[in-house]
Amino acid sequence: MNRLFILLLSTFVVSTIVAQPGYTPSKENLAARTEFQDMKFGMFIHWGASSVLAQGEWVMNNRNIRVDEYKNLIRVFNPIDFDAKEWVATAKNAGMQYITFITRHHDGFSNFDTKQSDWKITNTPYAKDALKQLADECHKQGIKLFCYYSLLDWYRTDYQYETGKTGKGTGRKAKSDWNSYIAFMKAQLTELLTNYGDIAGIWFDGHWDQLDNDQDKTLQAKVNWHYDEIYSLIHRLQPKCLISNNHHLLPIPGEDFQAFEKDLPGVNTTGFGGADISKLPLETCETMNDAWGYNVTDRKYKTVKQLIQYLVNAAGRNANFLLNVGPKPNGVIQKEFTDTLAAVGKWMQQNASTIRGTRGDIVPAQDWGVITKNTSSMFVHILNKKDNNPYLFIPQFTGKVNTAVLFNGKTPLKFKQQPEGLFIYLDGIKLNDIDTIIQLN
Repeated sequence: MNRLFILLLSTFVVSTIVAQPGYTPSKENLAARTEFQDMKFGMFIHWGASSVLAQGEWVMNNRNIRVDEYKNLIRVFNPIDFDAKEWVATAKNAGMQYITFITRHHDGFSNFDTKQSDWKITNTPYAKDALKQLADECHKQGIKLFCYYSLLDWYRTDYQYETGKTGKGTGRKAKSDWNSYIAFMKAQLTELLTNYGDIAGIWFDGHWDQLDNDQDKTLQAKVNWHYDEIYSLIHRLQPKCLISNNHHLLPIPGEDFQAFEKDLPGVNTTGFGGADISKLPLETCETMNDAWGYNVTDRKYKTVKQLIQYLVNAAGRNANFLLNVGPKPNGVIQKEFTDTLAAVGKWMQQNASTIRGTRGDIVPAQDWGVITKNTSSMFVHILNKKDNNPYLFIPQFTGKVNTAVLFNGKTPLKFKQQPEGLFIYLDGIKLNDIDTIIQLN
């Protein structure tokens, strides 16, 4: 979809849903937004009963598994090797500073001890509250915890599945009860924000299930999601808690950061990217292979180079990078992921200061890379090297430069500032295959 259509779509859809009226972020919320932007790198964790089938988290929908069949997973999901301490340490050692955990995905299964449903992890043979263990360990290790929460549901009958785009083959016959479903979500969100200590944010997903294409190709919201009530509830229970909604549109009032899925801000390779970029903090999420949830046959693993460059490209565009893992049904994060994360962590040990605590959009992203900036320095990240090029040109660069050196090595570089931009001379410099970083002061 082109940018004009996205803008028109955003305006129309937002007009059909009710945002949090008169929303003014609290001081605590504004401070949390700044802290969120500083963190830059987080771990997304897609996990739950669906992992037993080893075909990704959409398996219930993709295979049209009926509720009466799918509910049998509660008898066999038993993550006896789940170790919250190890999960958090894996994220922390990779240079990540927050975790976004699936509390309830589209199959409706809750990874916490909710009183609102029997379809939950504490009713499995495992019988323990995974979220409680993870929350305690995050608080202990100084990692912020965000809760992913699905708006749509393929399991419950009160969800308005008749008008939903997905979950059509799960065998539900009873008439839905939208008010009941909204009350259910509000009650679960109250539990999440009351029983698990500080929650840094709620990450909503599934708004798009209640959109449909009419003959004019205009997307229309078919239900009222009661965002005014839901967002007000969250901000009342925990004022600094951030809200994001993966609706692929411009944020609406009450939302505190803008999410992009499998695309950098402003880019659209997926078909649901390309939304206009707001002035709120930004985040993009991506997988380590192709799948979000555990998929035993997915071997399309991204390389260490690809993931580091994605992180750098996100930071250069002023966005956080939320990198996903899909643990196995026994609760173990597979070795292919942990090995790659450890390698990314080694890079972060040397270079985190050029990413963490920085801001981007200093100049538009270039074919050679991006620039990040903190309060004292700018960092030029050369991601696409051209060894025969004697200089690097940064157009539209207006800041005053006193010194230019290779980061860490501190090798001084010659440079020249001209009205059209900055020239940095690279004669005799061997460029790094992943990221050559030049520090400007």
